[in-house]
Amino acid sequence: MPCSTPNPTTPMTTRTEPDPDWAASAPLWRAVQAFRLVTLLYAVGQQVASVSYYTDQRLSWALIAIMAVWSGISAVLLSQWRIRYEPRVRTAVVIGDHLVVIALIFATRLVSSYDWYHHHQTLPTTLWAANAVVSAAILWGPLGGVCSGLLVSAAVITARAQWDFDVWRDATLPVLISTGLALGLASNTARRAHAQLQRAVRLTAAAQERERLAREVHDGVLQVLSYIKRRGTEIGGPTTELAQRAGEQEVALRVLISEQGARADAGGPEEDLRPLLTAQATPSVFVSTPGDPVPLGHWEAREIAAAVAAALANVVQHAGPGAKAYVLLEDTGDELIVSVRDDGPGIAPGRLAQAEDQGRMGVSRSIVGRIAALGGTAHLLFEAVPEDGEEGAGAEWEFRVPLAGRQ
Repeated sequence: MPCSTPNPTTPMTTRTEPDPDWAASAPLWRAVQAFRLVTLLYAVGQQVASVSYYTDQRLSWALIAIMAVWSGISAVLLSQWRIRYEPRVRTAVVIGDHLVVIALIFATRLVSSYDWYHHHQTLPTTLWAANAVVSAAILWGPLGGVCSGLLVSAAVITARAQWDFDVWRDATLPVLISTGLALGLASNTARRAHAQLQRAVRLTAAAQERERLAREVHDGVLQVLSYIKRRGTEIGGPTTELAQRAGEQEVALRVLISEQGARADAGGPEEDLRPLLTAQATPSVFVSTPGDPVPLGHWEAREIAAAVAAALANVVQHAGPGAKAYVLLEDTGDELIVSVRDDGPGIAPGRLAQAEDQGRMGVSRSIVGRIAALGGTAHLLFEAVPEDGEEGAGAEWEFRVPLAGRQ
């Protein structure tokens, strides 16, 4: 027969990497399968001790065989992940677990008399029935575990016809509910811990890569670009444009390096403010930030960056294209201080109030309003117009944002 070649479009039936949920709960799934084996052995021992009291001994052994077969199948499916659609399979097994447990609980009435099942354990003992509760707790958390405990307990109480005061003297209900609650909380804790660990690993890897890239770029390309910029400016003439282009590329490379940290923080509850500010650097805008991360909420970080961008836009519009701007970020622990200074001609005293009276709300909304919404303050530290022939005195904005919520 001719050999058939595999179709490249045929979906694979195995998986090479576990999903995040499996990786977090895998130790729990594997541990509870050992518990399943122990409870099965206990159920078999209970069967040996009680079989002589059953009205249909052959059927009771057949039911025990079903219990053993299902225990093996479910243990195999729940303790490994190299299968297709593993989350769906796991959900189906847990649901099947409940169906088998409840069916075997009520099957006790088929193999024993009322006097027996009313005063003794059901065919699948309470310990073995707890496997369904444990699996539901790991899969669906504490709420799923408690609901499963209530369901299995109701099945046991109904099958044994104990809807009277005996239900409060039996440990079945509290044991199953507390088991579901405890394992559900443990499962949620494991998932949270795993997510935090994965984020820490990503941040560490990104930081190491950023440092490596920074070293290589600084040792080579950045030094050459800086030299071309300096020498081109000194020589002047046609090389001035070359120096300007080299300066632009130097800034672009520095921004690229700093942005690696922002990518590493994507999806987390906080964002580093530094890359948002360094991304606004140009040959005429110089940004200085701390060496350590400055974490803020996404909205707070974006609002501060937007206020800085608005201040820099005012520099370009009012100070002229040749003006230089300097952005300084300071983290005192209690508050953030962001300074935006330029070397332009300055702002005439009272000019901002006059513009606001005229209905021009650009500064008050884009700068002052954003910082005020964060609970901070935005001050124009000085307004000055230089005398004729003197160098521009410039203007300086200072934003102060409190960090009261920082741990």
